[in-house]
Amino acid sequence: MSLALTSDRSNAVSITPVNAQALPAWLEQHPHAREWISAIGFKADPGSFAFVPGRDGRSSVVLASPVEGPPVYGFAHLPGVLPEGTYVFDAGNAQHLSDDAALGWALGSYAFSAYKKPKRKPATLVWPANADRAEVERVASAVFLARDLINTPAEDMGPEQLAAAATRVAKAHDAAIAITVGEDLLERNYPTIHIVGRASSREPRLIDLRWGREDAPKVTLVGKGVCFDTGGLDLKPREGMLEMKKDMGGAAVMLSLADALMSAGTPIRLRVLIPAVENSVSGNAYRPRDIVRTRIGKTVEIGNTDAEGRLILCDALAEADTERPDLLIDCATLTGAARVALGPELQALFCDDDDVAAGMLAAGARVGDPLWRMPIWRPYRKEIEGKCADLNNVAKGTFAGSIIAALYLAEFVSPDTRWAHLDVMGANTSPRPGRPEGGEATGLRALYAYVRARYP
Repeated sequence: MSLALTSDRSNAVSITPVNAQALPAWLEQHPHAREWISAIGFKADPGSFAFVPGRDGRSSVVLASPVEGPPVYGFAHLPGVLPEGTYVFDAGNAQHLSDDAALGWALGSYAFSAYKKPKRKPATLVWPANADRAEVERVASAVFLARDLINTPAEDMGPEQLAAAATRVAKAHDAAIAITVGEDLLERNYPTIHIVGRASSREPRLIDLRWGREDAPKVTLVGKGVCFDTGGLDLKPREGMLEMKKDMGGAAVMLSLADALMSAGTPIRLRVLIPAVENSVSGNAYRPRDIVRTRIGKTVEIGNTDAEGRLILCDALAEADTERPDLLIDCATLTGAARVALGPELQALFCDDDDVAAGMLAAGARVGDPLWRMPIWRPYRKEIEGKCADLNNVAKGTFAGSIIAALYLAEFVSPDTRWAHLDVMGANTSPRPGRPEGGEATGLRALYAYVRARYP
């Protein structure tokens, strides 16, 4: 997909950034435009723009006011609202506009077009001066990859297709990849991944990608890859299933993050583990009150088959933990409780390491991909104590659902492992500049910025 950025400046219309406070000064410098601006009622309200005709009657400049919020999205609305054509930010007013402007423009140009052609092409922007093109391209491409994976319907994005996407990423960076499928999961001791995915005609699998020097710091990413979630025998209602193609959003974010980190040549030993399953209903579906023995031997009683994400993640996390990575991150569209607590625009971060948590929060704020730290409140551990097994996969009550899920995952990570868990939305519920409705790489840019800063 094109990023709607070009080096060709021919016939480009100039964009002058301006806000309500700066507009009077601009009009003082351009008195010929005062009458026109007054006539059209342009006030430079956030997100507004106006074409200003030159003395020959042709458009000479576009006045554009940034939208409120993170700078990266300041002008991200323009690709979809300006007429098709090429535009360039006025250099005299745009020295501060570089990576943010370019990345925001790229993100705002995205459209999921695999099944329906867009009504129009986005407007094209000339690369702003001083923009780091390689960095903008790798981050935008990673976000686009995650969006495309999440937006693709489950019929075309099952465990096999997700594994194929991971294979393409691995080949692009000469990374090693191994995929364990079906009954081999039991033979290689990944019972929870198998039990969740066995009811589907599309076999479950574990994707294992490795890249980088053996002696580099180990960074392991784990992503929840539930390609569709019916809820299993604890069947979801119709409304609950409508958006379940996005339940592999954690896997999409981790795979796309890995793509960006490898593209940047980040000096790490990278490992990506993605358990990919479809939680279906059939005669061999796992049942409430079944007990499964996990990879590390702990037994789990199934309190709810719709709490499947933590089941497939626990075996993957247990395997990741065996290597004692310098940094372990998992990402999952895990609980509705996180959305109840934070809404769709803030992603829940659970991390016991204060330095890591602070770094991730700062990185998210810096790049406009906000995270919010939630507590791993250990006193709630009693809520998942099993009656007939070591653990239950759900709590006895209905409170603190996202914390309970994090506590369950914590059972499979050593206390001294530097671990962060993200409970993410994986989608935009309504369109905003640079963030179209549908699949979204929530948390990706925050994590990318943090890992790049940690391992320069």
